[in-house]
Amino acid sequence: MQDTPVVLINGPRQSGKTTLVKQYLPSLPYYSLDDNNILNAAKQDPVGFINRIDKGIIDEIQRAPELLRAIKLSVDQNRQPGRFLLTGSANLLALPQIGDSLAGRMEILTLLPLSQAEIECRENHFLNYAQKQSWPSQTTSSNQLEIMSQALIGGYPEMLMRQDYARRNAWARSYIRAIVERDVKDISSIEKLVEMPRLLEVLAQQSGKLTNFTQIGGQLNLDTKTTQKYVALLETLFLVNQLRPWHGNTLNRILKTPKIHFLDSGLLACLNRITLESIETDKSDFGALLETWVYSELLKTITMADEPWNIYYYRDKDQVEVDFVLENHNRKMIGIEVKASSTVFNQDFRGLRKLAALSDKEWLSGIVLYNGDKCLSFGNNLWAIPFSLLD
Repeated sequence: MQDTPVVLINGPRQSGKTTLVKQYLPSLPYYSLDDNNILNAAKQDPVGFINRIDKGIIDEIQRAPELLRAIKLSVDQNRQPGRFLLTGSANLLALPQIGDSLAGRMEILTLLPLSQAEIECRENHFLNYAQKQSWPSQTTSSNQLEIMSQALIGGYPEMLMRQDYARRNAWARSYIRAIVERDVKDISSIEKLVEMPRLLEVLAQQSGKLTNFTQIGGQLNLDTKTTQKYVALLETLFLVNQLRPWHGNTLNRILKTPKIHFLDSGLLACLNRITLESIETDKSDFGALLETWVYSELLKTITMADEPWNIYYYRDKDQVEVDFVLENHNRKMIGIEVKASSTVFNQDFRGLRKLAALSDKEWLSGIVLYNGDKCLSFGNNLWAIPFSLLD
C-alpha cells in the first residue's frame, strides 16, 4: 500500500479477507459488492462509480470485473500509492474477462485459511529450518490425537469455532452451496450447475491421487473436456488445486498427470464424512486427509516466505514417489514425504534419495514428516522430522 496504487487480497471465501482489510485500514471508505445495490450501481456505471472514489476498499471485486478497467483508467490519471485495496474470492488472473487490465499497477497477495501457527499465535520456522538443516534438538511431541483433530478441523475461522463435527459439517454444506449458487455464476456460465456439489464429492474421494478426468466425468455423465473446465472453476474459487509434477529437462520418464488436492483439510473431512470415530475404526481414510493437511500447511508457509517457492509432487513410471517438492526461484529443492506412523525406516527415504540424485546440486534436503518427537538424521541431507515442526 506504500508504493503500489492497487493491492488485491484474494483467497477463498470466509478465509478472513474482509476482517483483515477493515482492521488494517478502518478509515478507508468500504464498498461491498455483496450488497446488491452497490453491485448494481458498479455494473451500471463502473467509470462513474470509481471516479467518485479517491481511495477505498472494494470487497469481492470478482462480482463486478467491469470495475477493473475503470480502476485502470483512474490509476493512470493518478498513480498515488495505496488508492485501492481490493478483495476477491476468485483468482482474478484466471478469469478470461480480466486478463492483464491492471498489469504493472496491482500487487496480488493470497490469504488462505489460518495455518496452525497462526491459530496458536506463533511463528512458523519450518522453511528456514529445512533450508539451513538447523533443526532444533528439543521439539514438541506430535500427539497423534492433536494431529488428527487439526486435520479434521482445518483452517477456516468458522470451522475452528465449531468443535462438534455435525456443526462443522452443517457449515461446510452451507458454504459449498453458497459458492455454487453465487460465486460459480459470477465467474462463468455453465450448463450443469447442479453437478458441481457432486463433482466436489467425487474429487474429495480422489484427493491426493493422480487425476483421471475421464473417470471423474464418467461418474457424473460429463465428458472429459467439461470435467476439466469444471475442475478449473473450482480451482479458480480456491477450493481445490491441481498439483503439477516436478520435472527437469532430462527427466523424460516423469508422469505429467496432475494430482487434485483440496486447499483445506477440514472441508475435505466433511465432504468425505471423516470423524475421529471413523478414523479409529478405519485408518485408511486418514492418510489422504493427513496429506491434504500437510499440503495446506505447506501452501501457507510458502505464501508467507520472503522469496517465491512453488510446490509440486514427484512420481516416475517406476512408481517411485515423493509427496511434495518445494522449489524456489533459484531451483533449490526440498523434498517432503508424509508418514502417519511414529516409526521411520530407511526405505521411507527411497523416493527422496532418487529425487536428490536427479536434482544433484539443486538439492537442499529431504524430509519424512512423522508422528514422533525427535529430529533424526538419516544421512546425506535426509531427515525424519516431527509434524509439530511443520505447523
